[in-house]
Amino acid sequence: MYLEKRQVRFGGRRGRLISATDRKKAISLIREAVDNGARQEKACEEIGISLRTLQRWRSDSSPNEDQRPISKKKAPKNRLTKKEREEILKVVNQPEYKNLSPNEIVSLLADKGIYLASESTIYRILREEKQLKHRGNTKKPQNRPISTHYATGPNQVWMWDITYLKGPIKGMYYYLYLILDLFSRKVVGWEIWSEQSAQHASELVKRAVLAENILLHKKPLVLHSDNGSPMKGATLLETLYQLGITPSNSRPRVSNDNPYAESIFKTFKYCPGYPDKGFETIKQARTWTLQFINWYNYEHLHSGIKYLTPHQRHSGLSNKILKKRIKVYEQAQLKHPERWSRNIRNWSVENIVWLNPEKSSILEKEETKSS
Repeated sequence: MYLEKRQVRFGGRRGRLISATDRKKAISLIREAVDNGARQEKACEEIGISLRTLQRWRSDSSPNEDQRPISKKKAPKNRLTKKEREEILKVVNQPEYKNLSPNEIVSLLADKGIYLASESTIYRILREEKQLKHRGNTKKPQNRPISTHYATGPNQVWMWDITYLKGPIKGMYYYLYLILDLFSRKVVGWEIWSEQSAQHASELVKRAVLAENILLHKKPLVLHSDNGSPMKGATLLETLYQLGITPSNSRPRVSNDNPYAESIFKTFKYCPGYPDKGFETIKQARTWTLQFINWYNYEHLHSGIKYLTPHQRHSGLSNKILKKRIKVYEQAQLKHPERWSRNIRNWSVENIVWLNPEKSSILEKEETKSS
Protein backbone atom coordinates (compact mmCIF):
# COMPACT_ATOMS: atom_id res chain seq x y z
CA MET A 1 0.00 0.00 0.00
CA TYR A 2 1.08 3.58 -0.61
CA LEU A 3 1.04 4.55 3.09
CA GLU A 4 3.18 1.55 4.02
CA LYS A 5 5.96 2.95 1.85
CA ARG A 6 5.63 6.32 3.54
CA GLN A 7 5.78 4.64 6.99
CA VAL A 8 3.54 7.22 8.65
CA ARG A 9 1.37 6.44 11.66
CA PHE A 10 -0.46 8.91 13.87
CA GLY A 11 -2.69 6.76 16.04
CA GLY A 12 -2.08 3.63 18.10
CA ARG A 13 -2.73 4.70 21.67
CA ARG A 14 -6.20 5.57 22.83
CA GLY A 15 -6.63 9.19 23.88
CA ARG A 16 -3.45 10.41 22.23
CA LEU A 17 -3.32 14.13 21.43
CA ILE A 18 -2.66 14.98 17.78
CA SER A 19 -1.66 18.49 16.74
CA ALA A 20 -3.40 20.47 14.01
CA THR A 21 -0.32 20.15 11.80
CA ASP A 22 -0.38 16.37 12.08
CA ARG A 23 -4.11 16.34 11.35
CA LYS A 24 -3.59 18.25 8.10
CA LYS A 25 -0.70 15.96 7.18
CA ALA A 26 -2.82 12.87 7.86
CA ILE A 27 -5.73 14.20 5.75
CA SER A 28 -3.33 15.02 2.91
CA LEU A 29 -1.71 11.58 2.99
CA ILE A 30 -5.05 9.78 3.04
CA ARG A 31 -6.28 11.85 0.11
CA GLU A 32 -3.08 11.03 -1.78
CA ALA A 33 -3.46 7.34 -1.01
CA VAL A 34 -7.08 7.32 -2.20
CA ASP A 35 -6.07 9.08 -5.42
CA ASN A 36 -3.55 6.26 -5.99
CA GLY A 37 -6.27 3.61 -5.69
CA ALA A 38 -6.40 2.82 -1.97
CA ARG A 39 -9.64 2.44 -0.06
CA GLN A 40 -10.29 5.26 2.37
CA GLU A 41 -11.15 2.96 5.29
CA LYS A 42 -7.97 0.91 4.79
CA ALA A 43 -5.90 4.09 4.50
CA CYS A 44 -7.28 5.26 7.84
CA GLU A 45 -6.43 1.93 9.46
CA GLU A 46 -2.89 2.11 8.07
CA ILE A 47 -2.33 5.57 9.45
CA GLY A 48 -3.80 4.67 12.84
CA ILE A 49 -7.15 6.50 12.96
CA SER A 50 -10.75 5.51 12.41
CA LEU A 51 -12.91 6.58 9.48
CA ARG A 52 -15.16 8.50 11.89
CA THR A 53 -12.14 10.47 13.14
CA LEU A 54 -11.22 11.43 9.58
CA GLN A 55 -14.78 12.61 8.94
CA ARG A 56 -14.71 14.68 12.11
CA TRP A 57 -11.38 16.28 11.19
CA ARG A 58 -12.73 17.24 7.76
CA SER A 59 -15.91 18.78 9.16
CA ASP A 60 -16.11 22.59 9.12
CA SER A 61 -17.86 22.57 12.50
CA SER A 62 -15.00 20.68 14.15
CA PRO A 63 -12.26 22.86 15.75
CA ASN A 64 -8.76 22.58 14.34
CA GLU A 65 -7.07 22.00 17.68
CA ASP A 66 -7.78 19.29 20.23
CA GLN A 67 -9.94 20.91 22.90
CA ARG A 68 -9.01 18.58 25.77
CA PRO A 69 -5.97 20.53 27.05
CA ILE A 70 -7.84 23.86 27.13
CA SER A 71 -11.27 22.66 28.21
CA LYS A 72 -12.48 23.56 31.68
CA LYS A 73 -13.32 20.48 33.65
CA LYS A 74 -15.97 20.56 36.31
CA ALA A 75 -14.82 19.78 39.80
CA PRO A 76 -16.10 16.43 41.10
CA LYS A 77 -19.12 16.72 43.37
CA ASN A 78 -17.42 14.64 46.06
CA ARG A 79 -14.29 16.80 46.24
CA LEU A 80 -13.47 18.21 49.68
CA THR A 81 -13.75 21.94 50.07
CA LYS A 82 -10.74 23.99 51.06
CA LYS A 83 -12.25 24.50 54.52
CA GLU A 84 -12.79 20.75 55.00
CA ARG A 85 -9.22 20.03 53.93
CA GLU A 86 -7.85 22.58 56.38
CA GLU A 87 -10.00 21.08 59.14
CA ILE A 88 -8.56 17.60 58.50
CA LEU A 89 -4.99 18.92 58.63
CA LYS A 90 -5.76 20.83 61.80
CA VAL A 91 -7.20 17.76 63.54
CA VAL A 92 -4.49 15.25 62.56
CA ASN A 93 -1.78 17.68 63.73
CA GLN A 94 -3.27 18.08 67.20
CA PRO A 95 -1.03 16.73 70.01
CA GLU A 96 -3.38 13.82 70.75
CA TYR A 97 -3.42 12.66 67.11
CA LYS A 98 -0.06 13.68 65.64
CA ASN A 99 1.63 10.33 66.41
CA LEU A 100 -1.28 8.16 65.30
CA SER A 101 -2.03 6.65 61.91
CA PRO A 102 -5.11 7.78 59.93
CA ASN A 103 -6.72 4.41 60.72
CA GLU A 104 -6.42 5.12 64.45
CA ILE A 105 -7.50 8.74 64.07
CA VAL A 106 -10.65 7.79 62.17
CA SER A 107 -11.55 5.22 64.85
CA LEU A 108 -11.06 7.65 67.74
CA LEU A 109 -13.03 10.37 65.98
CA ALA A 110 -15.87 7.91 65.34
CA ASP A 111 -15.96 7.13 69.06
CA LYS A 112 -16.54 10.86 69.64
CA GLY A 113 -19.26 10.98 67.00
CA ILE A 114 -17.11 12.83 64.46
CA TYR A 115 -16.51 11.94 60.82
CA LEU A 116 -14.13 14.03 58.74
CA ALA A 117 -13.06 11.75 55.88
CA SER A 118 -12.04 8.19 55.10
CA GLU A 119 -8.64 6.76 55.97
CA SER A 120 -7.54 6.76 52.32
CA THR A 121 -8.53 10.41 51.91
CA ILE A 122 -6.54 11.42 55.01
CA TYR A 123 -3.55 9.44 53.75
CA ARG A 124 -3.78 11.20 50.38
CA ILE A 125 -3.97 14.66 51.94
CA LEU A 126 -0.99 13.96 54.22
CA ARG A 127 0.98 12.65 51.25
CA GLU A 128 0.20 15.75 49.20
CA GLU A 129 1.22 18.00 52.10
CA LYS A 130 4.43 15.95 52.59
CA GLN A 131 3.42 15.07 56.15
CA LEU A 132 3.44 11.32 55.62
CA LYS A 133 6.86 10.17 56.80
CA HIS A 134 8.34 6.87 57.90
CA ARG A 135 8.52 6.66 61.70
CA GLY A 136 9.82 4.20 64.25
CA ASN A 137 13.11 2.39 64.78
CA THR A 138 12.70 0.02 61.84
CA LYS A 139 14.50 0.80 58.62
CA LYS A 140 12.52 2.36 55.84
CA PRO A 141 11.61 -0.19 53.13
CA GLN A 142 13.97 0.02 50.19
CA ASN A 143 13.53 -0.89 46.54
CA ARG A 144 16.61 -2.96 45.84
CA PRO A 145 17.69 -3.34 42.22
CA ILE A 146 17.60 -6.79 40.69
CA SER A 147 20.98 -8.49 40.19
CA THR A 148 21.44 -8.79 36.43
CA HIS A 149 24.39 -10.72 34.97
CA TYR A 150 25.26 -12.32 31.67
CA ALA A 151 27.84 -14.84 30.49
CA THR A 152 29.37 -15.31 27.06
CA GLY A 153 31.42 -18.33 28.09
CA PRO A 154 31.98 -20.79 30.95
CA ASN A 155 33.29 -19.73 34.36
CA GLN A 156 32.09 -16.13 34.11
CA VAL A 157 28.96 -16.35 36.28
CA TRP A 158 28.32 -19.05 38.86
CA MET A 159 25.15 -19.57 40.86
CA TRP A 160 24.93 -21.53 44.07
CA ASP A 161 22.36 -22.54 46.65
CA ILE A 162 21.66 -25.03 49.41
CA THR A 163 18.81 -27.53 49.57
CA TYR A 164 17.87 -29.96 52.31
CA LEU A 165 17.85 -33.75 51.90
CA LYS A 166 15.73 -35.90 54.19
CA GLY A 167 17.66 -37.93 56.71
CA PRO A 168 16.87 -41.30 58.35
CA ILE A 169 14.41 -39.84 60.87
CA LYS A 170 11.83 -37.08 60.79
CA GLY A 171 13.35 -33.65 61.42
CA MET A 172 16.89 -34.71 60.51
CA TYR A 173 18.35 -33.34 57.29
CA TYR A 174 21.52 -33.28 55.24
CA TYR A 175 22.34 -30.20 53.16
CA LEU A 176 23.43 -30.23 49.55
CA TYR A 177 25.67 -27.31 48.56
CA LEU A 178 25.78 -26.92 44.78
CA ILE A 179 27.46 -24.47 42.36
CA LEU A 180 26.14 -24.17 38.79
CA ASP A 181 27.69 -22.42 35.80
CA LEU A 182 25.29 -19.99 34.10
CA PHE A 183 26.61 -20.39 30.56
CA SER A 184 26.81 -24.18 30.37
CA ARG A 185 24.55 -25.28 33.28
CA LYS A 186 27.36 -27.56 34.41
CA VAL A 187 27.69 -28.42 38.09
CA VAL A 188 31.20 -27.16 38.86
CA GLY A 189 31.15 -27.97 42.57
CA TRP A 190 29.02 -29.72 45.17
CA GLU A 191 29.19 -31.21 48.64
CA ILE A 192 26.87 -32.51 51.35
CA TRP A 193 27.18 -31.58 55.01
CA SER A 194 25.00 -32.09 58.06
CA GLU A 195 24.67 -28.36 58.76
CA GLN A 196 24.63 -25.02 56.97
CA SER A 197 27.57 -22.68 57.47
CA ALA A 198 29.61 -20.06 55.67
CA GLN A 199 32.74 -22.12 56.42
CA HIS A 200 31.47 -25.08 54.39
CA ALA A 201 30.46 -22.74 51.57
CA SER A 202 33.95 -21.21 51.60
CA GLU A 203 35.57 -24.64 51.28
CA LEU A 204 33.29 -25.57 48.37
CA VAL A 205 34.12 -22.38 46.44
CA LYS A 206 37.85 -23.03 46.87
CA ARG A 207 37.47 -26.58 45.51
CA ALA A 208 35.42 -25.41 42.53
CA VAL A 209 37.97 -22.70 41.69
CA LEU A 210 40.82 -25.21 41.77
CA ALA A 211 38.85 -27.78 39.74
CA GLU A 212 38.08 -25.22 37.01
CA ASN A 213 41.55 -23.60 37.08
CA ILE A 214 40.03 -20.17 37.60
CA LEU A 215 43.25 -18.83 39.12
CA LEU A 216 45.21 -19.83 36.01
CA HIS A 217 42.78 -18.19 33.61
CA LYS A 218 42.56 -15.01 35.70
CA LYS A 219 39.07 -14.29 34.42
CA PRO A 220 36.55 -12.17 36.36
CA LEU A 221 33.95 -14.33 38.06
CA VAL A 222 30.59 -13.53 39.68
CA LEU A 223 29.08 -15.83 42.31
CA HIS A 224 25.32 -15.31 42.66
CA SER A 225 23.19 -16.65 45.52
CA ASP A 226 20.16 -15.84 47.61
CA ASN A 227 20.23 -14.03 50.98
CA GLY A 228 20.68 -16.96 53.37
CA SER A 229 23.09 -16.61 56.28
CA PRO A 230 25.70 -19.01 54.79
CA MET A 231 25.68 -16.95 51.58
CA LYS A 232 26.43 -13.70 53.41
CA GLY A 233 28.72 -15.03 56.13
CA ALA A 234 32.01 -13.24 56.79
CA THR A 235 34.07 -16.39 56.15
CA LEU A 236 32.66 -16.87 52.66
CA LEU A 237 32.91 -13.17 51.76
CA GLU A 238 36.56 -13.06 52.83
CA THR A 239 37.30 -16.10 50.65
CA LEU A 240 35.60 -14.49 47.67
CA TYR A 241 37.57 -11.27 48.07
CA GLN A 242 40.85 -13.21 48.31
CA LEU A 243 40.04 -15.14 45.13
CA GLY A 244 38.89 -12.04 43.26
CA ILE A 245 35.29 -13.27 42.95
CA THR A 246 32.46 -10.75 42.97
CA PRO A 247 29.59 -11.74 45.29
CA SER A 248 26.03 -11.16 44.11
CA ASN A 249 22.78 -11.67 46.01
CA SER A 250 19.12 -11.91 45.22
CA ARG A 251 16.66 -9.34 46.48
CA PRO A 252 15.32 -10.00 50.01
CA ARG A 253 12.25 -12.25 50.08
CA VAL A 254 12.28 -12.76 46.31
CA SER A 255 12.31 -16.46 45.46
CA ASN A 256 12.85 -16.29 41.68
CA ASP A 257 16.09 -14.27 41.50
CA ASN A 258 18.13 -17.48 41.40
CA PRO A 259 16.03 -19.58 38.99
CA TYR A 260 18.68 -21.88 37.52
CA ALA A 261 19.83 -23.13 40.93
CA GLU A 262 16.22 -23.77 41.94
CA SER A 263 15.63 -25.59 38.65
CA ILE A 264 18.45 -28.09 39.10
CA PHE A 265 17.23 -28.91 42.61
CA LYS A 266 13.86 -29.85 41.14
CA THR A 267 15.60 -32.01 38.52
CA PHE A 268 17.58 -33.59 41.37
CA LYS A 269 14.62 -34.40 43.61
CA TYR A 270 12.29 -35.52 40.81
CA CYS A 271 14.88 -37.78 39.22
CA PRO A 272 13.82 -41.47 39.05
CA GLY A 273 15.37 -43.40 41.89
CA TYR A 274 15.54 -40.45 44.29
CA PRO A 275 14.89 -41.86 47.80
CA ASP A 276 11.74 -40.02 48.85
CA LYS A 277 11.87 -41.57 52.30
CA GLY A 278 15.28 -40.09 52.96
CA PHE A 279 18.93 -41.11 53.07
CA GLU A 280 19.98 -43.41 55.89
CA THR A 281 23.50 -41.96 56.16
CA ILE A 282 25.38 -38.95 54.84
CA LYS A 283 27.64 -41.37 52.95
CA GLN A 284 24.62 -42.77 51.10
CA ALA A 285 23.51 -39.24 50.25
CA ARG A 286 26.93 -38.38 48.83
CA THR A 287 27.11 -41.60 46.79
CA TRP A 288 23.68 -41.06 45.24
CA THR A 289 24.42 -37.39 44.52
CA LEU A 290 27.74 -38.27 42.85
CA GLN A 291 25.90 -40.62 40.46
CA PHE A 292 23.34 -37.90 39.71
CA ILE A 293 25.98 -35.21 39.06
CA ASN A 294 27.88 -37.50 36.67
CA TRP A 295 24.66 -38.25 34.79
CA TYR A 296 23.63 -34.59 34.76
CA ASN A 297 26.97 -33.24 33.52
CA TYR A 298 27.87 -35.94 30.99
CA GLU A 299 24.63 -37.65 29.87
CA HIS A 300 21.67 -35.34 30.50
CA LEU A 301 20.50 -33.57 27.31
CA HIS A 302 19.56 -30.16 28.67
CA SER A 303 16.56 -28.53 26.97
CA GLY A 304 17.82 -25.03 27.83
CA ILE A 305 20.97 -25.49 25.72
CA LYS A 306 19.46 -27.23 22.66
CA TYR A 307 19.74 -30.72 24.12
CA LEU A 308 23.48 -30.65 24.64
CA THR A 309 25.04 -32.03 27.79
CA PRO A 310 26.40 -29.40 30.19
CA HIS A 311 29.88 -30.86 29.69
CA GLN A 312 29.67 -30.42 25.90
CA ARG A 313 28.60 -26.80 26.31
CA HIS A 314 31.20 -26.14 29.01
CA SER A 315 34.11 -27.64 27.05
CA GLY A 316 33.34 -25.78 23.80
CA LEU A 317 31.99 -28.71 21.77
CA SER A 318 28.53 -27.22 21.22
CA ASN A 319 29.21 -25.50 17.86
CA LYS A 320 30.68 -28.64 16.31
CA ILE A 321 27.79 -30.83 17.48
CA LEU A 322 25.08 -28.37 16.41
CA LYS A 323 26.64 -27.85 12.97
CA LYS A 324 26.52 -31.62 12.48
CA ARG A 325 22.83 -31.68 13.45
CA ILE A 326 22.09 -28.85 11.00
CA LYS A 327 23.84 -30.74 8.23
CA VAL A 328 21.79 -33.87 8.95
CA TYR A 329 18.54 -31.89 8.79
CA GLU A 330 19.54 -30.10 5.57
CA GLN A 331 20.30 -33.42 3.89
CA ALA A 332 16.96 -34.81 5.04
CA GLN A 333 15.19 -31.75 3.62
CA LEU A 334 16.97 -32.13 0.26
CA LYS A 335 16.03 -35.79 0.12
CA HIS A 336 12.31 -35.20 0.78
CA PRO A 337 11.51 -31.48 0.30
CA GLU A 338 7.77 -32.25 0.07
CA ARG A 339 7.83 -33.24 3.75
CA TRP A 340 9.09 -29.84 4.91
CA SER A 341 6.57 -27.00 4.88
CA ARG A 342 8.98 -24.67 6.67
CA ASN A 343 12.67 -24.29 7.36
CA ILE A 344 14.60 -26.94 9.25
CA ARG A 345 14.65 -26.99 13.01
CA ASN A 346 16.50 -24.15 14.69
CA TRP A 347 19.60 -25.73 16.21
CA SER A 348 21.34 -22.43 17.07
CA VAL A 349 22.12 -21.80 20.73
CA GLU A 350 22.39 -18.41 22.40
CA ASN A 351 25.91 -17.04 22.76
CA ILE A 352 24.81 -14.74 25.59
CA VAL A 353 23.04 -16.20 28.61
CA TRP A 354 21.31 -13.79 31.00
CA LEU A 355 20.53 -14.14 34.68
CA ASN A 356 17.50 -11.99 35.60
CA PRO A 357 17.65 -9.84 32.45
CA GLU A 358 16.13 -6.38 32.55
CA LYS A 359 13.81 -5.29 29.74
CA SER A 360 16.47 -3.00 28.33
CA SER A 361 18.94 -5.89 28.21
CA ILE A 362 16.44 -8.04 26.33
CA LEU A 363 15.85 -5.28 23.78
CA GLU A 364 19.60 -4.84 23.24
CA LYS A 365 19.90 -8.58 22.80
CA GLU A 366 17.13 -8.65 20.18
CA GLU A 367 18.69 -5.72 18.29
CA THR A 368 22.08 -7.45 18.26
CA LYS A 369 20.46 -10.66 17.05
CA SER A 370 18.59 -8.94 14.19
CA SER A 371 21.67 -7.02 13.02
